[in-house]
Amino acid sequence: MTPFQMCSMATALAAIVGLAGCGGSSSSEDAAAIPLTVPKAVCGTDDKPEAGLQGQVPAAVRAAGFKGYNCNLTLVGQSRNEGASWQHAYFKDKAGHNCFYYDTSSSTANRTNRGVVAIDATDAANPKASAFLTTTAMIDPWESLKVNDRRQLLGAVNALNGNGGPELDLYDISGDCRSPQLLTTSAVNTGIDGGLTTAVRGHEGDFAPDGLTYYGSNLGAGYVYAIDITSTVRPKMIAQWQNPYVNRLHGQSLSEDGNRMYLTSAGVGAADPTRPPPPATYPNNGLIIVDTSEVQARKPNAVIREVGHVFWDDARTAQHTIPVKIKGKPYVIFADEGGGGASNAAGWQAACDAGLPSWPMARIIDIGDETKPVVVSKLALEIHDPKNCANVIPDLAGLSGFTYGAHYCSVDNKQEATTLACGYFESGIRVFDIRDPLRPKEIAYYNPPAVTTPSAGSQNNRTAANGRPDHCSAQLRLDAAAKTLSTTCQDNGFLSLKFRDGVWPFPESKTPAGQQN
Repeated sequence: MTPFQMCSMATALAAIVGLAGCGGSSSSEDAAAIPLTVPKAVCGTDDKPEAGLQGQVPAAVRAAGFKGYNCNLTLVGQSRNEGASWQHAYFKDKAGHNCFYYDTSSSTANRTNRGVVAIDATDAANPKASAFLTTTAMIDPWESLKVNDRRQLLGAVNALNGNGGPELDLYDISGDCRSPQLLTTSAVNTGIDGGLTTAVRGHEGDFAPDGLTYYGSNLGAGYVYAIDITSTVRPKMIAQWQNPYVNRLHGQSLSEDGNRMYLTSAGVGAADPTRPPPPATYPNNGLIIVDTSEVQARKPNAVIREVGHVFWDDARTAQHTIPVKIKGKPYVIFADEGGGGASNAAGWQAACDAGLPSWPMARIIDIGDETKPVVVSKLALEIHDPKNCANVIPDLAGLSGFTYGAHYCSVDNKQEATTLACGYFESGIRVFDIRDPLRPKEIAYYNPPAVTTPSAGSQNNRTAANGRPDHCSAQLRLDAAAKTLSTTCQDNGFLSLKFRDGVWPFPESKTPAGQQN
């Protein structure tokens, strides 16, 4: 039995007896039947289900030119344009326009329309580009492109090639969201405005829910910084917090009152050969909860303080978080960006040999006690099970970097979450029922076909189409009323998908404005 399997069994046992272990549960709920991997979706008769393991695109299917898989989700609209990058956001204006925004790569070769693309998807079957935003930060916001519903703002930091700065761009989308109006493109570390002068490098970012603060992260230097945007034309950096556990810090999200931030400590997995030897402390990859109340209250010289953390060894490069409530209890949805080893053939095999998953996944963390958060379940597919390594690694011959595994996730409603949708790179878009957070189960997936010509603005930026599956890596928008899911995949661009009748929404599912992430 592998350590991965042993930990899953220990998690179940710990949940039964009310103890935490192996990233297990502190819940006293009966967890005797927690499986190693999430149960597979039951597809319709006219679907095109996966030909191999759950999440797999076998080598032979790739070699023939991947034609796509679908299960309980069908494509109803697409706007490919020049491809897409990492991020995707949504806003609905007073006139009822459904607007989506997504970034593209910084590449200039064969480009006609660079920057952030605004999509009018009011008619889901005929989405089309309505604007291209090309101010400094919008040329390449990487993972910082976000919308704040309360103040009706679109914002991002300059993250050119994942490490730009120090500019912040803010747009007004309160009028016609199809045509965002620039409010500011400002450097925020000059000191001229009385703010901090610490070097700013953009990568990830998010608004506080009230829209008065924008938090950005400097991945390489390992700190998060707060920008006061009370005045949208005079933003000012007012605080920062350094990750004390490892010199990397990725995404973040905020509690509804803005007093808590849920951070990602982007550490290294147990089978990663780049992992420094002792006295470095491990594990160091996982969730950190910090108190941001002094920033929220605008206390002079505000200090951000740690509240609690939980780390794990079976993944690396922690990616992002979503604070949610499920049946009234608080949890954090968490996704990593790398598995237990390095992101190449040797690293995948090293993880397998150690009994760890080779690719990242999402997980659900109980934060009922913020000082001692615990992992209660993992959104592991069959590809993540180390016993399947020999069947899966050959699919990726000659490849490295992002292949299988999770990146970004979104929920239907942060206050009453029932459904989780995730982009799993080459495993496609996966949708899960999380009404029982200890036993999530898959209900649908869509893995788009490989493109036949390169997409110039795709983050993949391939020189030729090669039959390889697309990278579905952005946040997603679930719409219970329309029974749809919208997102981007890097080669295919913007996609509007519809659920099979009776699959989703659930009777209790709601998708209120501002409560998705």
